[in-house]
Amino acid sequence: MAEHTATAAGTAPASPPASPPGADAPASRRRLDGEWFRRNGVYLGLVALVVVNLVITPNFASTGSLRLQMVQVAPIIVVSLGMAMVIGTGGIDLSVGAVMAMTAAVIPLYIGYGTLGAISVGLIAGVLSGALAGSVVARIGVQPIIATLAIMVGLRGLANIFGGQIKSIRDPGFRELGSGDLFGIPWVVLVAVVVAVLVWVLMSRTTFGRQLVAIGGNARASQLAGLPVKRVLTTVYVISGLLAALAGVLLVARNQASDPTQLGRLVELTAITAVVVGGTPLTGGQVRVLGTVAGALLMQLITYTLVAHDITNSVAQMVQAVIVVLAVYAQVGTRKRRRSRA
Repeated sequence: MAEHTATAAGTAPASPPASPPGADAPASRRRLDGEWFRRNGVYLGLVALVVVNLVITPNFASTGSLRLQMVQVAPIIVVSLGMAMVIGTGGIDLSVGAVMAMTAAVIPLYIGYGTLGAISVGLIAGVLSGALAGSVVARIGVQPIIATLAIMVGLRGLANIFGGQIKSIRDPGFRELGSGDLFGIPWVVLVAVVVAVLVWVLMSRTTFGRQLVAIGGNARASQLAGLPVKRVLTTVYVISGLLAALAGVLLVARNQASDPTQLGRLVELTAITAVVVGGTPLTGGQVRVLGTVAGALLMQLITYTLVAHDITNSVAQMVQAVIVVLAVYAQVGTRKRRRSRA
């Protein structure tokens, strides 16, 4: 026994010299700080920008100013939440702006059926558009960026055929939705809050939400595990189309007019920006609902701050572009660090 033990001890690899206590702490702390900042940077940026505006922007904290900012950002929050779910699957939806335009085009055609009738038709248009995109992506296998780009172009043309010019909406229900409030909170903002809560519940408390995240992390493995990949993907694009149509309804109600030629232009880029800045990775496998809301608020506040100080909207768009690049860079850096630790 003594000889066997000695032999085993002799053949065993030498143990590496012990590191001094706490030697790895700085590296671990740096990784932790980087991850924490990536997850919470959007909230820090939002708080910092609010503080800056309180100091340098006149009337920033007035009721009228805050109400205006919330009403303007509400449709962006709604469409961004749908985009976040799509990106969570590893896809993209470039058709959301065209869906909003299509919704604006059909509402005046059916306004004679009443407020709910016109809204229902607009939402159905969004659902059908999302179902088409989801079917092409999930069942035919076309890349999401190609499928939704084609649908975007087609819907823009169709919206121009149906609409083609600005039309006033004088329906009392749309007027109430666009400018009315409940206990001082605009209806448009309340709708955005309800949508955010519903999406949060869907993602964090339902089997569908867990399946969506799993498919975004590894679609092939999810399929082998028996998850309904095609059905989930199709449903995600339907939800995105529905929320884009709802955002279109809110904009028509807010403007009291339908303008399919302009409504929703570049909103898909704004939505993607809000999602990425909010911390949802473009590679899928995660959906940050609260981060997406904060990202939309941050982008809106950046635009407001620059415009309030006589800086053109074009410069604001350039600033947003820089922020997107930095957010994506932070995501890429985090993935590289994780792979190096694996």
